[in-house]
Amino acid sequence: MASIDYDSKIPNNVNLSDDRRLQRALEEWQPNFIDWWMEMGPDGFQADDVYLRTAVSVEKDGWAHFGHVKMPDYRWGIFLAPTEGERKVNFGDHMGEDAWQQVPGDYRNALRRIIVTQGDTEPASVEQQRQLGHSAPSLYDLRNLFQVNVEEGRHLWAMVYLLHSYFGRDGREEAEALLARRSGDSDSPRILGAFNEPIADWLSFFCFTTFTDRDGKYQLRALAESGFDPLARTCTFMLTEEAHHMFVGQTGVERILRRTAEATRGGADPKAAGVVPFEMVQRAVNLWYSLSLDLFGGEDSSNAALFFGAGLKGRDLEHKLDEHRALEQRYTLERVVGDRLVKEDVPLRRAMNEVLRDAYVNDCEKVVRSWNRALEEVGSDLRVALPSRRFNRAQGLYAGMHFTPDGEMTSAQAFETNRAAWLPTDEDRAYMRSLQTRAYTKPGEFAPWISPPTRGIDGQPVDFEYVKFCR
Repeated sequence: MASIDYDSKIPNNVNLSDDRRLQRALEEWQPNFIDWWMEMGPDGFQADDVYLRTAVSVEKDGWAHFGHVKMPDYRWGIFLAPTEGERKVNFGDHMGEDAWQQVPGDYRNALRRIIVTQGDTEPASVEQQRQLGHSAPSLYDLRNLFQVNVEEGRHLWAMVYLLHSYFGRDGREEAEALLARRSGDSDSPRILGAFNEPIADWLSFFCFTTFTDRDGKYQLRALAESGFDPLARTCTFMLTEEAHHMFVGQTGVERILRRTAEATRGGADPKAAGVVPFEMVQRAVNLWYSLSLDLFGGEDSSNAALFFGAGLKGRDLEHKLDEHRALEQRYTLERVVGDRLVKEDVPLRRAMNEVLRDAYVNDCEKVVRSWNRALEEVGSDLRVALPSRRFNRAQGLYAGMHFTPDGEMTSAQAFETNRAAWLPTDEDRAYMRSLQTRAYTKPGEFAPWISPPTRGIDGQPVDFEYVKFCR
């Protein structure tokens, strides 16, 4: 087996060139990763040159180098954020102790579970999106899709580094399993539900990167507080790349809304105008927001209490809070008792999933306000709204129950009667397919159902040749 050029092929700041054990592990894993990428990565574009951002160091001038590169040749690196003095565990029962440089034996299984779950989401999203390039609305959007894909691949490398470095044989087996599961596969699906949903159109992609990648932001921010120092520093660096993914989603949905509002000014029929009906956008928002809410886990969770108490997973911006043990505080949840909602106080530690979900919901509300400002700017009276966090839930206190988008309890029959008004339908999916029968691949060319962006990438013009096709 040919050895890897660790200085150029895998940019890193983990002393990879001097770690023979880790080298051997990655030399076995890397060919399997490339095989997975060629089989399950972007379909039909592997030989093309894409204007991609590559991280080559953690310094401000090193983590975002731009240039045309073929995706299989992308330099998937391994980076930990720099240390700033000696880190301490800054929350939970071990608060004030030195942060762990090795896995504490008592928390080995819990840490491995956290890392594997996070790692599983990264290749899953690549698999979900692998066919989207064939219906790209522009070269700009095609390039952004591929940027998201390669960075999800790099985030997979980040988690695999932790598994290989700190978990021995178990870690190596888990790293292989990350390449073996498949999004939506009935026999070996991805771990979390949202990552088994199909993403067959660009409205779904933009909603996914708005809402599901935003869940990723908050999971990473919670793990960036971890007392396990390598995990905390890994997630801190991953957050520098996650922001672009959310930008792609948020601006993508906004561009669809702007185009729809412009094309239907004066009451024109959106389908006759060849744009995405507003109600269809709202239904997609309802779906992907509710799927993403499930990713935080149960509102009342003994696992969340364990992770916090052990110092493994903190709250959003834990280091900025005044109190870090959460021993005396309570959190008020709403449970369903009979046919009504009843408030109940639970220990704060058990509500840590909900505390993190609160931060996420507040962030999503800001996104929706930005979309509504855009609609107002183009003279539209239409407004997007987030559904209640009780709507369409499959995890937690409201799983299997029925609520309207406004959060009112309803019957199963009433929910099914209104499903087509609240969630994407087969007709929606068929209409999106009819809009996206081909890719728009000439520089400066955009599909008629989406507005161009206000600016290009990395200071380049909007009509830059972001992808150079080999054919």
